[in-house]
Amino acid sequence: MDFELLEQVARRAALEAGAKIMEIYNSDDFEVKTKSDASPVTEADEAADALIWDRLSAAFPDTLIVTEEQADSHSQTADTFLIVDPLDGTKEFVKRRGEFTVNIAYVENGVPIRGVVYAPAKGRLFYTDASGASVEETGDFDLDQAGPVKPISVSTPDNDALVVVASKSHRDQATDDYIAKYNVKDMTSAGSSLKLCLVATGEADLYPRVGRTMEWDTAAGHAVVLGAGGRVVRFDDHTDLTYGKPIYENPFFIVYAPGVDLKGA
Repeated sequence: MDFELLEQVARRAALEAGAKIMEIYNSDDFEVKTKSDASPVTEADEAADALIWDRLSAAFPDTLIVTEEQADSHSQTADTFLIVDPLDGTKEFVKRRGEFTVNIAYVENGVPIRGVVYAPAKGRLFYTDASGASVEETGDFDLDQAGPVKPISVSTPDNDALVVVASKSHRDQATDDYIAKYNVKDMTSAGSSLKLCLVATGEADLYPRVGRTMEWDTAAGHAVVLGAGGRVVRFDDHTDLTYGKPIYENPFFIVYAPGVDLKGA
């Protein structure tokens, strides 16, 4: 993989998809349909998916692309692949809460080694650069020229005063019970893959996810966490979360800054 080309193409595709999403988000009305698994899908999901697919397939014609909105891609497998969630946090989008993201990742031998996460309504753009280090870009997000970037890194956690991030739309008793095992100074909530990015930037120390997710929900954020020095592990045995699993489904998992004293399930 040409990582410099990947950085340029994925960044631009995410920004273009974000612009399309915001165009629909800011319209007076948009259609919300229900998929077979009862999750919502909007015209923004579909428009962003088509745009990203076009950009990635043109630049990387020999690489498998797995995307949430194209069910036929879910049965395909490869050792290396691109994986896309064109609009993570559709519920946040529908409720006009702004905490949704565009996610593009590249997986090699089970590990998401490059990724971009763009939160267009929040004006935040995170990605791994060509070297694999994670950065947050600021500025006006010009399509052709990256703006100022700052390296991001996970926190040095204080186990007596942890900052924990949890889901806005998927918070449940099991999550609260697990969080209660820690000494928590502050709780924050966020939608979509922003939760992983908050650990990557050091704004949170720990994000446990006790609930169903798919690999396209997490791969890009996972890459950003790894590039910032963090870890993402399975909830049950604390081994690294891997990718390319059957139907691209994740087990429960924990995102954390090394130094957090992880508790058992």
